[in-house]
Amino acid sequence: MLVRAAARTGINVTFVANQALRITGAASVKTLQVPKGFDVADNEIVRLCQAGDLVISNDIPLAAEVIDKGAKALNSRGELLNRDNVRARLNMRDFLDTLRASGIDTGGSPKLSQADRQAFANELDKYLLHWQRAKTRQG
Repeated sequence: MLVRAAARTGINVTFVANQALRITGAASVKTLQVPKGFDVADNEIVRLCQAGDLVISNDIPLAAEVIDKGAKALNSRGELLNRDNVRARLNMRDFLDTLRASGIDTGGSPKLSQADRQAFANELDKYLLHWQRAKTRQG
């Protein structure tokens, strides 16, 4: 979906991972391999992102960091995180981590549904429309 969006709009997309990725289909898509290690990819994403960028991740602490830099954060379920809701998400994540550490089974996230995929596509389209309008205004 992201590669198709990049091909359609020309928006730059960078995939950051600690392993080699083979992604083709648009000139504006690139991959960046970082060394293996705890939060190395996350730290690189935070370093590279700028205000107005869209970061796609299910990692709540990463989302909080990029939001602090003025970027937007979208998870795979189509939820756009912001300064208001990311703190609540961090608190819930920490609470569930505490429960798991004490041996309580908290279950896991539900399987990604078609409604989740549609919500993601809708939020991505909203961002791309905003991006295209801003690009047009800049000339």
